[in-house]
Amino acid sequence: MPSDPPTTPGLDAYREGADRFIAELDEEYYLHYAGLKDSLDLEQIYERHADLTELERAQALGTAVNGDRGVRELWHFACEGYMGKLTRSYAERLAALEAELEVSVDGDSIPFRMVRPTIANEPDRGRRGRLDSALWEATEEHLNPLYLEALEVTRGAVPELGAPTYRELYERFGYDLQGLAAQCRAFLDSTEELYETAMDRAVREQLGFGLDEAARYDINRMIRSPQWDVGFPGEKMVPALRATLADLGIDLDSQENVHLDIEQRPQKTPRAFCAPIEVPDKVMLVIQPIGGADDWRAFFHEAGHTEHYANTSRDLRMEEKRLGDSAVTEGWAMLLQHWTDEPAWLTRRLDFPRPDQYAAEGMLWLLFFVRRYSAKLLYELEFHSNGGAEEMSKRYVELLGDALKIEPSPANYLADIDDGFYVYSYLRSWAFEAQLRDHLRTRFGTDWFAHREAGSLLQELWAEGQRPTADELLEEVTGAKLEMEAVADRVRESLR
Repeated sequence: MPSDPPTTPGLDAYREGADRFIAELDEEYYLHYAGLKDSLDLEQIYERHADLTELERAQALGTAVNGDRGVRELWHFACEGYMGKLTRSYAERLAALEAELEVSVDGDSIPFRMVRPTIANEPDRGRRGRLDSALWEATEEHLNPLYLEALEVTRGAVPELGAPTYRELYERFGYDLQGLAAQCRAFLDSTEELYETAMDRAVREQLGFGLDEAARYDINRMIRSPQWDVGFPGEKMVPALRATLADLGIDLDSQENVHLDIEQRPQKTPRAFCAPIEVPDKVMLVIQPIGGADDWRAFFHEAGHTEHYANTSRDLRMEEKRLGDSAVTEGWAMLLQHWTDEPAWLTRRLDFPRPDQYAAEGMLWLLFFVRRYSAKLLYELEFHSNGGAEEMSKRYVELLGDALKIEPSPANYLADIDDGFYVYSYLRSWAFEAQLRDHLRTRFGTDWFAHREAGSLLQELWAEGQRPTADELLEEVTGAKLEMEAVADRVRESLR
């Protein structure tokens, strides 16, 4: 039986312990994925903070919620901590495998984590296909057995936390999964013809054949946008960020709490990330610069997270700084990422040819990803309703293939699932960003990113951390409700 609800001093002590636990985890993830540490050692961190993730602690916090959002966030954290404790050995083994695995293609040995960027940079279609096959064969053979074992452990733990399924547990955390799913179905329907027409045209222009002949590894190459590389030199990324923030009244170099890690290291993940080790006092912005449009998008996305966390008020409670609605920080990340496909920004910051054409292509990829994640949400809702996991690979191919008109690898049906329904945050962040951008353009002009008044507003909103939800923040600033169709409107405006 769960213990009595915690007292106010007990909640404060839990907040402090949780803050240290998250900081240590973020630092460990930073050191490993930045290539500074070979192993991902989570065991000792979990042992030091074992009391935070005990089942009885999660159950007790659940009894204390009673409409208090802050306590609900602590309960949410405790539940995820308990499930994470049960599956941490799998996370460590998966990370070690990804770091150690190599695949062999045409006589070359390629580190597993570098296969995707290698596909994106490979001009030869036949070799792209062979790389793709090797990637998913390695995933199926080495990673999926561990994913399945971890899934069974998680599913066994969920009833102990008070819900029959993983999906229902997250609904109790306040996730309106069914409401968002309805918006996603409507979005897929309303953009179907637009997507098919625009993507078929882009595939024909770039690859010389139609969408019906395209494979997933072709899309990896297109997203990489190599034809635009000359416009996005790697050495100009940081100066462009620095100059844009300066226009907004933010001096990147004087932000002692922001640390840029842009060094090349063999075991550094190619995927950019932000590690908010201490909020707001120590925020790491990490990328392994490759150059090109995709690299710029990733860098500016993570810069959005970085500025959000670095400007968060120290006066907030732990759950308002570190927990809360992830769609908020993802929305800020999307806002800065989309600077890189704003014609006015490109003209201001780079000697860029055909900015309107590039911007239209950027909106096509926005449409691609929002359709992909809409289908992913529908897939994960089915997956987490306790269906047979191994049978879900077929549904994964059906749902994502129908949304994108390109067949995904069935081997990806587990690796493509993020813990904690993070897809819910990504989708809402796209809507949040689209609607907030419209507001900024209306209030400050199409070059809003060059106005100090806009920078002052952003810093004021960033200071709120994760206290409001994306829905509340958007309504506070614009008076509007968060709607996925706003993304469709934005795409139509550009592709019209």
